Amino acid sequence: MPLTQFHPLITDWFQSAIGQPTDAQLQAWPAIQSGADTLIAAPTGSGKTLAAFLSCIDQLFKQALARELDDHTHVLYVSPLKALSNDIQKNLQKPLAEIGDRALQAGLMMPELRVLVRTGDTPMADRQQMLKRPPHILVTTPESLFILLTAEKSRRLLQTVRTVIVDEIHALAPNKRGAHLTLSLERLEALTLTKPQRIGLSATQRPIELVAQFLVGNQSPLFVKRETPLVSNSVLSTSLDDAQNPEPVEGQQSAPCIIIDVGHKRQMDLAVEVPKDELSAIATNAIWADIYDRVAALVREHRTTLVFVNTRRLAERVSHYLEERLQDLGPDVVAAHHGSLSRQIRLLAEERLKSGKTRVVVATASLELGIDVGTVDLVCQIGSSRAIATCLQRVGRSGHRIKAIPKGRFFATTRDELLECAAIIHAIKAGTLDRITVPPAPLDILAQQLVAAAATQTWTEEELYQLVRRAFPYRDLERTTFDHVVQMLADGIATNRGRGLAYLYHDRINHRLKGRRGARLAAITSGGAIPDTANYTVVAEPEGTVVGTVDEDFAVESLAGDIMLLGNTSWRIKHVGMGKVHVEDAHGAPPSIPFWLGEAPSRTAELSAEVASLRAEIAARASASGVSTLSTQSSALYFLQHECGLDPRGAQQAVEYVLAGKLVLGVVPTQETIVAERFFDESGGMQLVIHAPFGGRINKAWGLALRKRFCVTFDFELQAAATDNGLVISLGEKHSFPLESVFGYLHSNSLREVLIQAVLLAPMFATRWRWNVSRALALLRFSKGKKVPPQIQRMKAEDLLAVVFPDAIACQENLTGQRAARQIPDHPLVQETVRDCLTEAMDGEGLTVVLRRIESGVIRCVAIDTPSPSVFSHEILNANPYAFLDDAPLEERRSRAVELRRTLPPELLGEVGALDPTAIEDVVRESWPVVRDADELHDALLTLVWVPESEMSQWVVYMPSLVESGRAVPLTVRGEGLGVRGWSATEYHQRVEQVFAEGDDSTLDTILLGWMESIGPIATSELTQRLSLPVEMIEAGMIRLETQGQVLRGQFRETSCVTRESKGLSPYPSPLSLHEFCHRRLLARIHRLTIGKLRKEVEPVTAAEFMTFLLQWQHLAHGSRQHGEAGLLEAVKQLAGFEAAASSWDTHLLRPRMAKYEPELLDRLCLSGSVSWGRLSPHPRLGSRDEADRTKRILPTSLAPISVFPRDESEWLLAATQDNQTLTNPEPYAGLTSVARELCLVLAERGACFFADLVRGTGHLPTEVENGLWELAAAGLATADGFDNLRALVDPHRRRAEGRERSRRPRHAAGRWSLLRSLPSQSSELSSGNSALSEKVARQLLRRYGIVFRDLLVRESLVQSWRDLLVVYRKLELKGEVRGGRFVSGFVGEQFALPEAVEALRAARKSGSTRSGAEIKLSACDPLNLAGILFPGPRVSAVPTNFLVLRDGLVVRTVMGRQGERTVAEQLRSATALPPG
Repeated sequence: MPLTQFHPLITDWFQSAIGQPTDAQLQAWPAIQSGADTLIAAPTGSGKTLAAFLSCIDQLFKQALARELDDHTHVLYVSPLKALSNDIQKNLQKPLAEIGDRALQAGLMMPELRVLVRTGDTPMADRQQMLKRPPHILVTTPESLFILLTAEKSRRLLQTVRTVIVDEIHALAPNKRGAHLTLSLERLEALTLTKPQRIGLSATQRPIELVAQFLVGNQSPLFVKRETPLVSNSVLSTSLDDAQNPEPVEGQQSAPCIIIDVGHKRQMDLAVEVPKDELSAIATNAIWADIYDRVAALVREHRTTLVFVNTRRLAERVSHYLEERLQDLGPDVVAAHHGSLSRQIRLLAEERLKSGKTRVVVATASLELGIDVGTVDLVCQIGSSRAIATCLQRVGRSGHRIKAIPKGRFFATTRDELLECAAIIHAIKAGTLDRITVPPAPLDILAQQLVAAAATQTWTEEELYQLVRRAFPYRDLERTTFDHVVQMLADGIATNRGRGLAYLYHDRINHRLKGRRGARLAAITSGGAIPDTANYTVVAEPEGTVVGTVDEDFAVESLAGDIMLLGNTSWRIKHVGMGKVHVEDAHGAPPSIPFWLGEAPSRTAELSAEVASLRAEIAARASASGVSTLSTQSSALYFLQHECGLDPRGAQQAVEYVLAGKLVLGVVPTQETIVAERFFDESGGMQLVIHAPFGGRINKAWGLALRKRFCVTFDFELQAAATDNGLVISLGEKHSFPLESVFGYLHSNSLREVLIQAVLLAPMFATRWRWNVSRALALLRFSKGKKVPPQIQRMKAEDLLAVVFPDAIACQENLTGQRAARQIPDHPLVQETVRDCLTEAMDGEGLTVVLRRIESGVIRCVAIDTPSPSVFSHEILNANPYAFLDDAPLEERRSRAVELRRTLPPELLGEVGALDPTAIEDVVRESWPVVRDADELHDALLTLVWVPESEMSQWVVYMPSLVESGRAVPLTVRGEGLGVRGWSATEYHQRVEQVFAEGDDSTLDTILLGWMESIGPIATSELTQRLSLPVEMIEAGMIRLETQGQVLRGQFRETSCVTRESKGLSPYPSPLSLHEFCHRRLLARIHRLTIGKLRKEVEPVTAAEFMTFLLQWQHLAHGSRQHGEAGLLEAVKQLAGFEAAASSWDTHLLRPRMAKYEPELLDRLCLSGSVSWGRLSPHPRLGSRDEADRTKRILPTSLAPISVFPRDESEWLLAATQDNQTLTNPEPYAGLTSVARELCLVLAERGACFFADLVRGTGHLPTEVENGLWELAAAGLATADGFDNLRALVDPHRRRAEGRERSRRPRHAAGRWSLLRSLPSQSSELSSGNSALSEKVARQLLRRYGIVFRDLLVRESLVQSWRDLLVVYRKLELKGEVRGGRFVSGFVGEQFALPEAVEALRAARKSGSTRSGAEIKLSACDPLNLAGILFPGPRVSAVPTNFLVLRDGLVVRTVMGRQGERTVAEQLRSATALPPG
């Protein structure tokens, strides 16, 4: 038995603490002990990690007993997650301590075996201590390993490493982190004294041979593969012999890699949970409530539960609502866990889950990989995991022990997710696994590792090239590509820019490479393969504790006083600083949930194939069972329940969904049958949906290429979106073509060229470019000890792109003729960015295969025009609202137009003194070469090409060493009649001599360009004097550079010497003597420093400025009030649909909006039939099914919510606010008195009646009729021709006929009474949820506010669903009727505005009218009572006795009924229960 190979103490400990070894351990130990590289593939919970570590521990233990164990690091463990690293350390310390105790009990003295973690979270003190006393086992991440290999002191720590364990290798191989790690492993092997043994671990690997090659590198390994689930001792003995003496294979000379493949299949308890509500294309609030309730119930049934979600935002949201439902279980019962939380909070959540204090943890991928969080009974997955391997890893967290059965429950939120979850379970049962592909030779990673390697030692070109080639992703790297990367790092990011970003000294004569000054620091501070996301750190005050991070957009949109949720705790924002959000505990106040952009993953190709296959299977089985009588075992329902984990309700919905789609399309879209569906939407626009369930990466490429092809064909930019199941393109009127021709718009032979041109215009190219230049160290994440802000990184990335790839940002109108197609430069980082877009963000090769199958007829193409979209289209059409793509880019594009102007307009170039002199001085000082040693002087000579002796005064001390080494040559030339002595680099010696002798234009241009990059604005006369070159040559060269776009002409300095006479050079004036020249990039840098004031023009307004605009928009500000009946009608139209206290309309709502208001104005409008009034939202007790409510009367008061609105808009207003459940109740009059019921019957039978008619018709006293009518009006059932009818009922003096009001009793008011709505409700074309109704509501809200967003509408009874409004607003935006963008800062989500409102808002801020200083008193009943909504602080109750006083858009004090006036500070102290002062 293999345990006999271990020390007896190790064997005894294992048998007592663990028991019997697993199959994976039995097979792995002989291979590891043989010294061969080993890859272990086994299910989660099978003891893979212990199998790898136990052999290492045994070897260290034996060394310790033999007094041979010194203070060196022997074992290096690398994991992709920091949380996994901490977990491994804890799980190793326990067995090491137990083994140490056993040794002590046995009388064996041995030193302690130390395990330490080194990640980005490790405190600096621990890092220093680690260097002084290295651990025997070091646990780290790929990024920290890179730093350890690069930092000078820590490199010595790694020289003694004998074993490298790479855990969860499947998570590293398919991305650039894996390529980064492979190069680090090769650098480690070059550093260590002996070649380390490599051990790889994972549960999900396919193809496993590829992963093995990835682990060991490009060494032509011999693979010994076992797949036996259980082995006997004899087999193990044979296996051990094979491992130690592998059979030779022809053509393979290197050491073998042994694969231990126990398989990934494991018995699991899997099922899909379906909410009670019917699933649809989107997840409604009701469905989410059902999911929360069911998850909470499952948490109560199990001791510990893990809930996985796909985004950090959803993790915070789910944890928040689960905590509300599980409060009775005690505090800390729910915890959130994701990468944006601080290390302390994550570790605390893990510890509480292990100890049982926390019952449920809601996590993202941060707890997905191999982390031991104790005994987990249940794993819940909200939505689809998007990958089969991800599901196996997540469900494997439960039952994470030997012979335990993992238990997982999936919660589908939409119909497509229902099929996707079913497909995942079916794939797991069938043993299907996602295929891993290794990205070939990422050049940005190569550049970073070359800088790090060269910074640590000097290499020959061939040594470094061979080291790189040993890493598996770089096995086919061509030498020319390697040389291009080296040249980029040695010469700078772009030759036109000079050598400002060069990190390597490249000795081309001796073929050696070494790092420049600062190269090591750049690699250490800015290295790594994880893209730098724009996150702000959240700091809790006053302790200064780091809580986590939030997205940059969320941070900058937040205001002081906003409440946000992070780590399942509410935090109140105190202020937002540079890169930090300072918060304080909000003590459970209702929060908003932060967002992080770009989180949701695309579905894998294997899972997409499973979904398509499942669709076809359901259609085939359901159709067959409908034709003949088949056994239940072959039916679709039986198949879904027994093979796919669905319950009967879920199976029924899945079958109905597929059949409903097939009924409209005639076929079911699969990967063998794709469908083009065209239809008109509700707004009259045409939509084209291509149903292609190939996954998001292929469909995104298809959508971009089609959009580009349509743009060329129809000369019009189209809107397009792609999902995992298809793509949608919004067509216009001019896009008329035979529908079946859409499959021929793209051809496999030309796809790549079309896709490249499309990608260059897509946002992903700029994003990927920024990631790549950052990884290649051309864009540093840290500068001068501080993190570079994300917005600065974006600007610098675009600057770099402008230099190396000008066509990428060139004006489309200038790209004509040969430039019509943007030419991709042969620059390593540009080529890498294009490759990333085509292969990582999208799957261009996969789309090529699809197109070839279409062209060959393998894929059947169906085209159909449908009268309405099929159900398969619904989720594709509704994918856009949840992408959060459109609220920032509009303003960002405007900002870029101002901030990143690369060529300045002539009027700006001609302005004298337009540029800040201080900015010019700073840029000139920064641009001039810094020379501190001979190497830097050589750099300066290479940049400037020719340097006269007069310019060398500060550098002459370094010149002798350059001359001795042959890298610089002195020159004496004839210049302007004098002998001029100067210097040049050896590389340029002959070319410089030729310039002075014969006038070589090419070399002259190189000299001028080098100088212009380094000196800032200068006149030709000044440059002539400094270079000692003929003025005619200088001017001709400057004209050539200007033609090339390298320099710009103008007058940039306030005082400049630009005349020849002042220099005494020539008596003849030149046209160029009146101008200066400046390198375009330096000029752009100067301009950016002086253009800050222009940024204000495109910034969104503050909440206070928006409030001032609203007061003007709604005619409450001084000078904006309405006049006469026409003005009153406009005010009523604006307020239509808003309900306020009945007694507030005359005095508090209409009077402030009119210059001179008289109640008779409203009466005339009502009696003329223009305006009506009534309660729109039915009384909650009206027709209540609750027995207790039916016994309670409806008590009319002056606070009853009433709306005044144009009569012709009454139908849709009533439809928008009606409660179908209430109005269709069998007892609709419950809650009404008998008199009110009789009045309803009379009005229903006779129609509109005068007061006297109602008295006669009911036989009741006039006072009883008055009370009954008041009751009907308060219930929302009755209205009258005149508003005075309501006024008389509300006024208690008129009701009692006291004093002068005797003659104006309600019964004497003019006009008739009538029913406002019928009971029971009659059918209407405008029903709740109808798209036409939603459009009317959307337009009315725009009419009321001008600019709308979700938070603004919280008091609006018209708003039933913000999502419905989003759909309408997007359609209106496409039609050009409204604008989308970011108009008001501090609020999350999309915002929409009328064009005239946007202009009025901008004009008001520009004119300064938002700061008038005038106070405006506003009733709390007014729709503009936005205290606690737009502004922090408590809300003010909407009753007529409350008022707000505003100044410059801010609430300065409130009047709260009898409490009198209170300032905002007093309100806040009252709301938070804080003592004053």
